[in-house]
Amino acid sequence: MAETVYDFSLRTLQGEAFPLAALRGRPLLIVNTASQCGFTPQYAGLQALQVTWGGQDGGLVIIGVPSNDFGNQEPGEAAAIGAFCESNYGVTFAMMEKSHVKGAQAHPLFQWLGEQAGFLGKPRWNFYKYLTRRDGSLAEWFSSKTAPESQKLQRAIEAVI
Repeated sequence: MAETVYDFSLRTLQGEAFPLAALRGRPLLIVNTASQCGFTPQYAGLQALQVTWGGQDGGLVIIGVPSNDFGNQEPGEAAAIGAFCESNYGVTFAMMEKSHVKGAQAHPLFQWLGEQAGFLGKPRWNFYKYLTRRDGSLAEWFSSKTAPESQKLQRAIEAVI
């Protein structure tokens, strides 16, 4: 039974293992993403968060997890997703392979995040955001409507940094 976010592993867009245990002690912002969504421009705000908070020693780690679970808004394969993020938004934060984030097929990480966040915190659309503390516990979750540059999210990041 997983106790912290660091108990999970993902795979990068290149298919390489990405164990979250390697990030132990760092706060994480995990976001389910999609390339053809009305919220897709949030990639720019997430990249700005990466620049602002990621470069510090022990700074924030942003992890994008593409998903096609909502409105078939992430139909592309790994190479296309990576190229889209880089060319349109200059994304340098970690992007994982496309995964399910809802229902019985949801990646175990998103099942755990949903349990920690409660019923309303389970992903209901693209660009749900999950902020974890340095101890690997969930600090707060944010719906798609909460922009990366919002004061609410900025304050929450400051609190875990």
